[in-house]
Amino acid sequence: MRGKCRSGRRHERSRRNAMDKVFDLVVRGGTVVDGTGAPTFEADVGVRDGRIVAVGKIIGTGAEEIDARGQIVTPGFVDIHTHYDGQATWDGRMQPSSWHGVTSVVMGNCGVGFAPCRPDDHDRLIQLMEGVEDIPFPVLAEGLPWNWESYPEYLDALASRRFDVDIASQLPHAALRVFVMGERGVNREPATEADIHAMAALARRAMEAGAIGFGTSRTLNHRSSDGSPIATLTAGEDELTGIAMGMAAAGKGVLQVVSDFNDPVEEFAMLRRIVAKSGRPLSFSLLQSPREPEQWRYMLEQMTEAKASGLQIRAQVATRPVGVLFGLELTVNPFSSHPSYREIKALSLAERVAALRDPVFRARLLAEEAENARAPGLSPARAWDRIYLMGGDNPDYEPTPDHSIAAIAAGRGVDPYALALDHMLTDHGRGMLYLPLLNYAHNSLDPAYQMLQHDCVVPGLSDGGAHVGMICDGSFPTSNLIHWTRDRTRGPKLSLEHMVKGQCRDTAETVGLYDRGLIQAGYRADLNVIDYDNLTLKSPSVAYDLPTGGRRLIQRANGYTATILAGQVTYRDGTPTHALPGRLLRGGQSAPAAMAAE
Repeated sequence: MRGKCRSGRRHERSRRNAMDKVFDLVVRGGTVVDGTGAPTFEADVGVRDGRIVAVGKIIGTGAEEIDARGQIVTPGFVDIHTHYDGQATWDGRMQPSSWHGVTSVVMGNCGVGFAPCRPDDHDRLIQLMEGVEDIPFPVLAEGLPWNWESYPEYLDALASRRFDVDIASQLPHAALRVFVMGERGVNREPATEADIHAMAALARRAMEAGAIGFGTSRTLNHRSSDGSPIATLTAGEDELTGIAMGMAAAGKGVLQVVSDFNDPVEEFAMLRRIVAKSGRPLSFSLLQSPREPEQWRYMLEQMTEAKASGLQIRAQVATRPVGVLFGLELTVNPFSSHPSYREIKALSLAERVAALRDPVFRARLLAEEAENARAPGLSPARAWDRIYLMGGDNPDYEPTPDHSIAAIAAGRGVDPYALALDHMLTDHGRGMLYLPLLNYAHNSLDPAYQMLQHDCVVPGLSDGGAHVGMICDGSFPTSNLIHWTRDRTRGPKLSLEHMVKGQCRDTAETVGLYDRGLIQAGYRADLNVIDYDNLTLKSPSVAYDLPTGGRRLIQRANGYTATILAGQVTYRDGTPTHALPGRLLRGGQSAPAAMAAE
C-alpha cells in the first residue's frame, strides 16, 4: 500500500514537472539585470499567465521564445512622472514612453488633470493643462470624451480601455480644488474648514476607488494658458494636511509635490509635518536651479534625516538637463517675436521655409530686434552661450560651452542668429536648437550624478505626454542607459545595475507598485530585451498624430529588441504589435507571494 502511494506521488511529480516545462514565453540566454542592483548574470526567463515563473537554465519550451543572447534583459521601466491623463482617454499607446521600454506609468502629476470636473469647468481645466503642460486646447477639446464627472467615474472610463502600458492615476489637486471651491479655488483663496473637509472626503473616496496617490503644484512656473498661476500655488498647510488625512483614512495613496522651494527650510519642514501626521509617503521634484545651484544638497540632507526618523520622503530627479527645444515647427523659435516672422507665422512650414530662404526677407529679419526681452539669445538665461544645435543620433545632453551657438558663431565669424536660422532651415525646416535650463547650472551633470547615488532619490520627471511643442523628455529611460552607464565622458558613470534598479524597482516602490520592477519568480512579466551595445537614441522629431492633427514632439530609439508587458510582446524592434495587455491599476499593488522554483 505504501509502495502504491509512493508510485502515485512519483507520477504526480512527473506530471507536474512536465507541465512546468511548458511556458507561454521563454527569453533565452540573455544577460539579466534583475532590478535588485546585484551583478548581472546569464539566464533564461520563463513566463506563464503574465508572471515570471522561472529564472535560470530552462529545459522546457515556450509557446513563444526570444533569443536574447548577447543582449541584456531588464524589468520593464516604471515612469512615475507622466501626463498621459488626456491621451489615455483616446489612445491605447502611451508613446513616446512605450518606445523606451516603459511598461508602467503614473499620471496626474503636478496637480493637473481632468477629474473631478463639472461640465461648466471643462474649458478651465483644459486651459490649465494647456498652460502648464503645453498641450494645445483644440487637441484636448476634441480628444477628451468627458464621459465622467467624478474622479471614480474617470477611473471607470480608463478601466474600460486597454493600453500598451499599465496606467496608474493620481488625484490632481487643481481639479479637486476647483470642483470643491469653484471660482474661489481658481483665485487661490484660502480653503475654509468646510472646503478642506469636502476635499478630504473626496480624496478618501478617490483612494478607495483606485487612485495611486495625489499630486499638487506649488510653483510659479505652472500657469494656465491665460497666464494666471495654478490654483494650488498658495494652498495652505491645513488644506494639504486635510487632504493627506483623507488619504490616511483610506489607508492608501502617495503624495507628489512640485515646489519652487523659495524658502527651502520652511517648505521642507511643512512637507515633513504632513508626512509625519498622515503617514503617507511623499515624493517631490528635485532639480538644480541656476538661482540656487547648491540648494539640492540641503534637500538631500533633509531626506536623510527624515528617513532616519522613519519617514518616507523621496526625490524625483531629472537625469539630464530639463531643456527647451526651439524650431520652426515648435512652439517658440528665436524669431517668434520678430515683426517680420510674425508676418509669415500662419503660413505652412514649407511656405515659411521658402520665405526664410529668400535673401531679401532673410536680411530684413536678421536686421530686426526681438520684441520680447526673454527671446532666445537675449536674456542671460537664454543667451547664445547656453543654446546648442540639436541633431543626429544620440544627441549630446551634456554639451560643453565650446559647442554652444555663441562659440560656433564666433569661430566661424558669423552672427549667432544667422547660424541658428541656418540650422533650423536644415531638413526642410525641421532643425532644432536646445537650451538646457535646469540641472545644468555649471554646464555639467555632476550634481545629477551625485543626486542619483542618494538612497532617497529615484530617476523621474520625464513628463511623458506633455510639453508637446517645447520639451521631449519621455525618452529619459533610454538616455539613462546610454549616457549614464555606457557613453558618458565628462565624468564618472553609474553602473548598469544601479540605473536599472533606479528606474525599475525603486520607482515602483516609491508609488507602491510592489508587484513589478524585479526579474524574480512571482513578479509581473514586464521585461525588456535590449541590444545594449547598439542602443541608440534618435534625434527629436515632430509628428502630427494628435486629435485635430495636433503636433507633438517625439523621440524614438533603436535597440529595443522586445518590450514585454504581462508576458505579451508589445513592441518588436521598436514596432508595436497588436497586443494591448495594459490596464488601469487600481491603487498600489502587493508584492507576490513566494513561488516555488521551477
